[in-house]
Amino acid sequence: MTDDNPSAAARAPIRIAAVIPCYNEALSIAQVVAQFRAALPEAEIHVFDNNSTDDTAAIALASGATVTHVAAPGKGNVVRRMFADVEADVYVTVDGDATYDVASAPRLVDALVEGNLDMVVGCRVDDGRNALTYRAGHRFGNRLLTGAVAQLFGGGLTDMLSGYRVFSRRYAKSFPALSHGFEIETELTVHALELRMPHAEVDTAYSTRPEGSHSKLSTYRDGWRILKTICKLFISERPLQFFSILAALLAAGAIALAIPLLITYLHTGLVPRLPTAVLATGAMLAAMLSMVCGVVMHAIRLARREAKRLRYLAIPGVRHRAAK
Repeated sequence: MTDDNPSAAARAPIRIAAVIPCYNEALSIAQVVAQFRAALPEAEIHVFDNNSTDDTAAIALASGATVTHVAAPGKGNVVRRMFADVEADVYVTVDGDATYDVASAPRLVDALVEGNLDMVVGCRVDDGRNALTYRAGHRFGNRLLTGAVAQLFGGGLTDMLSGYRVFSRRYAKSFPALSHGFEIETELTVHALELRMPHAEVDTAYSTRPEGSHSKLSTYRDGWRILKTICKLFISERPLQFFSILAALLAAGAIALAIPLLITYLHTGLVPRLPTAVLATGAMLAAMLSMVCGVVMHAIRLARREAKRLRYLAIPGVRHRAAK
């Protein structure tokens, strides 16, 4: 980039960090680091090696990146360490498998800064021929899980599981990062939606891995873990809605069991099926308890969200940093 480039000038006062989580990416990490050097020469490049058994760390170090070793396995643990250890105003995160278009990083950064956003997601776009990297099962699972999050939490993202994102400092330093593995992308998305952070998507090219490189993502195992994470987040972030649904189902079951008993009682004055009566009573009591749990947890959730929001607001936004 040259000094007469307006976008480069706009980014000049801002500290940009390229943070790259890696596990056994010796075949591609040098290429990714070189691409960042070309696309964002002003950025600090950090490679976080997650117990690789190949030469990923050595190659990244030889390529000029700052290498940090993360012992706890799982991408979620790496992201937690990245946001904790790296100091920057803008964080560009991308997987180290050379499948994302690093050359588009300036566009994503510009979108974040010019729009005063907190998260920009690189929405993967390919020509349909990259089956080795973005298999049909992955596409279907991504659409299904992204749709589930959209229904439960709102937002208009179309590629929730993209590993190519740009974050503001206020996002990075207010993100709790509770997940361990690939479900971290779901948590990243829900965190932005729950705090109503301004965010956007930018289309980016997506290509195949280098020959001999293999994906670490399991379609079924990791898909199931992501689905469980969505359910857990729904319970913790929408407790009143969840427990209201549970209470309604329990109450409906109790009423369905009680109606025949009531009809018999009105005709005979007897309750011949005592176990069914006990079950109906227990189900209705469980429905009432469920509703009470929802109300209590909703109050706790509001307090927790307020604390998160105050932490978020205590950190200057990107535009404020750029103006200094």
